Amino acid sequence: MKTVRHLLTTNDISAGEVRELFKMTKQMKKKPALFRNKLGGKTMGLIFEKPSTRTWISFQAGMAQLGGSAIYLGPEDIHLGRREAIKDVARVLSRYLDVMVYRTFAHNRVEEFAEYSNVPVINGLSDFSHPCQALTDFFTIEEKIGGLKNLKLAYVGDANNVFLSLLALSVKMGIMFSYATPEEFAPDEKNIRQKRELARQTGAKIEGSFQPEEAVKNADVVYTDVWISMGQEEGAVEKRKQFMNFQVSMPLLKKAKPNVLFMHCLPARRGEEVTDEVLESKHSIVFDQAENRMHVQKALLLKLLGK
Repeated sequence: MKTVRHLLTTNDISAGEVRELFKMTKQMKKKPALFRNKLGGKTMGLIFEKPSTRTWISFQAGMAQLGGSAIYLGPEDIHLGRREAIKDVARVLSRYLDVMVYRTFAHNRVEEFAEYSNVPVINGLSDFSHPCQALTDFFTIEEKIGGLKNLKLAYVGDANNVFLSLLALSVKMGIMFSYATPEEFAPDEKNIRQKRELARQTGAKIEGSFQPEEAVKNADVVYTDVWISMGQEEGAVEKRKQFMNFQVSMPLLKKAKPNVLFMHCLPARRGEEVTDEVLESKHSIVFDQAENRMHVQKALLLKLLGK
């Protein structure tokens, strides 16, 4: 039996494979007609336990452009782990489908699902990782700047799944990752130590602080995400109070490089983690980011399905 390749975190793809993926993405974006029908006859399952706009539509549209089809299964359709065991559903669906995207809450659910699947499983988001988002973000940066060499990426806000994915990919690709979080919401120190060990091998640098102004200094890219993630609404009022000094505003953005790029994985809460002025500014590339989700994921589908 051949080994099935999954993408559950950015650890599942090497730096060399990232570069290959970006090269393919660039070709597919430039000449989409050449890849039409590459996945003709293939069917993708979208198993979503959390709401989605970009992940759902970008995968479904991308699969259609490659000549394949997609089946969406929302939170009320399967009741994974309640109506039927995760491992049983994974084994059954992998006999019907060629690839599956699973969007869930706890990361161990997508790990269990992949363990029992006989076809590739892509993590469409979990509480620990959002690999498709991070890969898209780095492709977009490379597309806008022309490369990743000597890049400084600054992240301001909550140390959530997007933060962890960007950190891991930054270390893998050998760039500088600078971050600022409130002290009570700082990332796990053990994880940071592990990433610093890896950074010594790749040439990456990691800098952390509790001061946004320090994090964004001389940054090429400033990134933020919502303070309150889906499913974590409990205690939201108090959390917002602790994050108010971590809003990305134009005065904060001006402390970065003059031509700094602003990124956000969306959806954004305008007036919370980022001001409307920043989102609508010349620095903002959030909608190019959103578009590129589809292009990167199309290349990923071809790679995982051996095309």
